[in-house]
Amino acid sequence: QWQLVESGGGLVQPGGSLRLSCAVSGFTLDYYSIGWFRQAPGKEREGVAYINNNDDTTYYADSVKGRFTISRDNAKNTVYLQMNSLKPEDTATYYCAASGHYGSYFHVDEYEYWGQGTQVTVSS
Repeated sequence: QWQLVESGGGLVQPGGSLRLSCAVSGFTLDYYSIGWFRQAPGKEREGVAYINNNDDTTYYADSVKGRFTISRDNAKNTVYLQMNSLKPEDTATYYCAASGHYGSYFHVDEYEYWGQGTQVTVSS
């Protein structure tokens, strides 16, 4: 049974940091690219960060470039999202998703597996 479980969300003050984890089970992470997405109330789900399975090439939304870093540890079947210099507008539910397609980037329809999400709230 495949499963993606996000953790590490919480309440943080503006300028603070969080590290999200996405633990994968039921399939081999090596063969999948991973995307982090977020959705705020009343807004569309948007892609935040992406890492592919071929050469660990990463891709970021302009809104988080320079502040967020995606990485993967295939041995631990886990993908991370390090979030620094957090802003109130980063508040959302964050989801990780796995895609077996090449070059999925933020194309939501190409992701086969999704986690349940973890809440991130940036507020003073």
